[in-house]
Amino acid sequence: MADDLAAAYPKNVLDEDRQGVLGRPLNRLDGPLKVTGRAKYAYEHAGHAQTAYGFIVGAGVANGRVTSIDATEAQRVPGVLLVLTHLNAPKQGAYITSDKVAENGGVAYGVAKPFLADDRVRYHGEPVALVVAESFEQARDAAARVQIGYQAGPTPKARVKAEAQRAFAPKDVRGFLPTDSAIGDFDAAFKAAPVKIDATYETPFQHHHAMEPHAALARWDGDALTLLVSAQLPMSCRRMVATTLQIPQEKVRILCKFVGGGFGGKLATEADAVLAALAARQLGRPVKIAFTRPQTVVNATHRTESIQHVRLGAKADGTLVALGHDVLEHTSTFDEFTEQTVAVSRNLYAAPNRLTRHRLVRLDLPQPGDMRAPGEGIGMLAFEQAMDELAYAAGVDPIELRVRNEPAKSPESGKPFSTRQLVQCYREGARRFGWDRRRTRPAMVRDGRWLVGCGMSAMIRNNAASPSQARVKMAAEGRVTVQTAMTDIGTGTYTILAQIAAEALGVPVSAVTVEIGDTDLPPAFGSGGSRGASSSGSAVYDACVALRVRMAQAIGLNDASRLAIKDGLVSWGAERMPLADFMRTHASLGLEAEGDFKPGQGLQDYAQQAHGACFAEVGVDSDSGEPRLRRMLGVFAAGRILNAKTAHSQAIGGLIWGLGSALHEEGLVDARYARFVNNDLAGYHVPAHADAVEVEAIFLPEVDDKSNPMKSKGIGELGICGSGAAVANAVYNACGVRVRSYPITLDKLILDPAFPAPD
Repeated sequence: MADDLAAAYPKNVLDEDRQGVLGRPLNRLDGPLKVTGRAKYAYEHAGHAQTAYGFIVGAGVANGRVTSIDATEAQRVPGVLLVLTHLNAPKQGAYITSDKVAENGGVAYGVAKPFLADDRVRYHGEPVALVVAESFEQARDAAARVQIGYQAGPTPKARVKAEAQRAFAPKDVRGFLPTDSAIGDFDAAFKAAPVKIDATYETPFQHHHAMEPHAALARWDGDALTLLVSAQLPMSCRRMVATTLQIPQEKVRILCKFVGGGFGGKLATEADAVLAALAARQLGRPVKIAFTRPQTVVNATHRTESIQHVRLGAKADGTLVALGHDVLEHTSTFDEFTEQTVAVSRNLYAAPNRLTRHRLVRLDLPQPGDMRAPGEGIGMLAFEQAMDELAYAAGVDPIELRVRNEPAKSPESGKPFSTRQLVQCYREGARRFGWDRRRTRPAMVRDGRWLVGCGMSAMIRNNAASPSQARVKMAAEGRVTVQTAMTDIGTGTYTILAQIAAEALGVPVSAVTVEIGDTDLPPAFGSGGSRGASSSGSAVYDACVALRVRMAQAIGLNDASRLAIKDGLVSWGAERMPLADFMRTHASLGLEAEGDFKPGQGLQDYAQQAHGACFAEVGVDSDSGEPRLRRMLGVFAAGRILNAKTAHSQAIGGLIWGLGSALHEEGLVDARYARFVNNDLAGYHVPAHADAVEVEAIFLPEVDDKSNPMKSKGIGELGICGSGAAVANAVYNACGVRVRSYPITLDKLILDPAFPAPD
């Protein structure tokens, strides 16, 4: 590992040899493949032999047991090859719950997860059978003919509020955060505060709905399995499949060259992969399975429903003296997952007296899990709306209120910030948005029949990194190949890794080939937690530094810093020659080097977050109550930007996601059966182009030399963290109705007594 990766990151070759490749708004290298249909996703691959098709049969009850299975009629359907149930499924590794992962020597998303392992039903839609046939249509037809008998369990528990009396405190949050935090005397400070906000906010179930559904193609070569799958974390996927099937990890190869979105829903490996592998081994031929859209809703994780209680106590000028944030959310009956919903409040504002708490209830629903910006995504929907309420109560401008409560260091850990330009984001956003023209009193601006208002929010997202490795090869003609088991889930990984290598090795991006999405390559963390680029990119950087050392050694230099490579030219001392000539002369067989990144001490010693401010203008129809976004602006400070175009795309997508959380998204449950009912894209509403007519994002110049060698920060999820609250605050400013239950739909506005009467 290069020396400059040990702690903080001083000036390095990405700074010294600056070609200007890193950061440029380059088009995606994989773009032509995708728009021409030549990028193959998991389900589009063909097996080495004739591929069979699997279709999953889901449970018809939310809890209980399977008492009978009659597959007679299904097996009569032409082309049916196999009906797999718990009665004939091979033995698999035992299920390990999330709280037992560490003590079993596992890693998150890498422990055994059997399917069709017993007769128990844990949630509506859980796989109870798999039908495999010669064609998809035959498999689907036969699956509908499998007759399942059940012994239903107790009346299902399906809503958080209904089970509130059974709430419990988890041991910890995700194994890395404390369940509760307390500083000072919150109760006394809140009671004595002259200005108070005491409000409860509700957020609904949400679903990932990536464009590409979960899908897998399994093929065996003897005792070795190759699995083409839509997965965010290939190495974790390999470990999970190996432990579930009880085979050595080296016998499993995961391929995921292209992933059509994930948003956290493809962090875990699901039934499509495991059941395809089991069926392919039993049949001796490749098997592919894809979830239908309704199956994706129940057989992948989803965002928890939450009830959040925010209490803010302030002096007359808005300075916080007490900050309290409690959340009640759900987990399943068979496992435990706690979304880190109130953790965001521990890092955002100064307050001497603080109290934050997570509580769970168990529901007869599928296991909730990570969804884009877990914690901050819904935590800030509540907390940043509460801050807006405090601004009105104290008579202080919402931006000025936040500035007055800006901490000098992390409010709870006491660590210094690596960088923090949050106030600068407020100021620049206000200038660009025209915040000074905002009317402070609600329902004061009309545009025809539309009531118009403006709102804003702070934005913050934790910055993290994970160990990753990479290999970089330079051929005799000077072409570079980058190899790592990272994935590209639509965020631009292919392009960013090529830019890092090109910048570090002084070659054009066109001379770099990136190979990813294969567990036969050097292991990498994968895509998740806004840490993919920093983790795999740092490994690529380290490999490039090691390759420069090899190049220096090839000409007898012991100090690689004496070797300069820029714009395809290599120079040292008085010597100067084109890179291709250098390689042919001094390394005719080519060179290669390995890179190994481990997060440095900077992540331990400093509070590291990416920051931003969101501004929104909303119109509310005075006749129907319909809320519509008119314009939105996000201003971000997120370290060095690796590609201005892909970063802008990620930021815009995040802002629109926040808009959806505020006005559109809601997973509906039939509480009688604990069943998600709007389980397709017709019933589950997300913003369309007409809903996001003017959305813009800008990044302030910033480098974070405590973060990683590129001095970048994660940006994929930052745009979601607070943008929904900015929309909610704009709705209030427009019409004077404070809706604390998301999404904000027209009925919640028009039926409120505070809604302005028509002129």
